[in-house]
Amino acid sequence: MTPPYAVAPGCWRYAIACFAVALPTAILAPPLAAVALALGVGVLWFHRDPKRTPPESGILAPADGHISVIREEGDRLRVGTFMNVTDVHVNRAPMAGTVTEVDHRPGAYKPAFSKDSDRNERVVVDCGEYEVALIAGWFARRIHPYIEPGDELTRGQRIGHVSFGSRADVLLPAAYSREDLLVTDGEAVRAGETRLVETK
Repeated sequence: MTPPYAVAPGCWRYAIACFAVALPTAILAPPLAAVALALGVGVLWFHRDPKRTPPESGILAPADGHISVIREEGDRLRVGTFMNVTDVHVNRAPMAGTVTEVDHRPGAYKPAFSKDSDRNERVVVDCGEYEVALIAGWFARRIHPYIEPGDELTRGQRIGHVSFGSRADVLLPAAYSREDLLVTDGEAVRAGETRLVETK
């Protein structure tokens, strides 16, 4: 049975490094040990991965956070979610599909809430009908996709996480426009549970 609450894959190496510092310094430098221990616990909390239950219909938000981007790109609509440091950073598939490409694109490290973040480093998951972009921020420089070309995705499936940051965008299918949106700029959303649009 899948536990209702876990941590993102790979995050233990960050936490263990902190705990490794805390153990030998516990006697010689207790304040330093306390800081290292707190950092280790903080890393695990930051990478928490709670269970989510998708609704029966709709294209879902890929990330926890607040809607920070709503814009047309040609005949497509992009919806971006800014992930604050307190948000869950495990990202999920907004809808079912087949992964055709997972493309790492180098770039800058501007704050993810700024307009300049459109030039940031990212990993774009192309599913043909739609795309999800996991975008690094000024501090977040570790994007961890869990999927690869050929994978069949289900709605709400975990597709990756961004360590210590930052933004996740969905380029919706061409059939959807701004008038179909169920969310507004600044609205809080939850990955795999909040509907961005109703399924047509």
